[in-house]
Amino acid sequence: MNVKLEIDSSSGFCPGVVKAVRQAEKYLALHNTLYSLGPIVHNSLEIDRLKSKGLRIVDIDSMDSISGSVLLIRAHGEPPSTYAKADAMGIALIDCTCPVVLRLQQEVRKAFLRMKSVGGTVVIFGKHGHAEVNGLVGQTEGCAVVIGSTDDVFEVDFSMPIELFSQTTQDPLEYETIVEIMRSKGKDVTVHNTICAQVSTRHESLVNFARSHSMILFISGRESSNGKVLFDLCKSVNPRSWWIEEASQVDPAWISDGDSIGICGATSTPAWQLEEAMECLSSILK
Repeated sequence: MNVKLEIDSSSGFCPGVVKAVRQAEKYLALHNTLYSLGPIVHNSLEIDRLKSKGLRIVDIDSMDSISGSVLLIRAHGEPPSTYAKADAMGIALIDCTCPVVLRLQQEVRKAFLRMKSVGGTVVIFGKHGHAEVNGLVGQTEGCAVVIGSTDDVFEVDFSMPIELFSQTTQDPLEYETIVEIMRSKGKDVTVHNTICAQVSTRHESLVNFARSHSMILFISGRESSNGKVLFDLCKSVNPRSWWIEEASQVDPAWISDGDSIGICGATSTPAWQLEEAMECLSSILK
């Protein structure tokens, strides 16, 4: 078949994930084991690769069993309670909190203190239970209201001042819609533009990329919040978009003669997976 293949140059790990993976690899090159508080990246194949080097995943409840060890804080960040627990247990930290997330945590903390003084509310647009969102809520002593969609806006009390923030990887267009709804309901709503600039740029470039190909092969872990957002974006402009977790899941039946296939992924998709998919497609087309 006469088929063209192209990898999206803007896809792949965001800088925060790159830093965390490199820090883990650097430590594991000198030591047998490194603990990570949750998976460094929402990508099972990349986690398996790091596990083979000695990475061990733990959760907040199992920190008790690694007293005196070294623990990596991933790019998503953590609430203050995690740092207090690590300090109490003599756990050394390799803190890889993304600088963008760290600044957001600081801004949320300041907003919480402002709202606390006037009886107002900090509202966070994000995925309930997501590590980054948990870290942000922790800056407000658990008092922030988390909204995951436009439907949740109606649970917010608009009788008092509100400061609105977004998880850094949320859909910019959906955030704009939520901002419009909240401003129409409340007279004192302060909006903070906290979606990562790279994420916003990637949304625009991915739309153009998906439109410029007859078929899209999107690669990401199914547990990736950013992956779901970006795949839905591809699907919205190119119905022939397929979501896979690894190259072996490519179905030759998806491909038609004359196709222009675009290969892309989430901020949690390593470059080697995109290249692996390219190789897989190339072998299928021989």
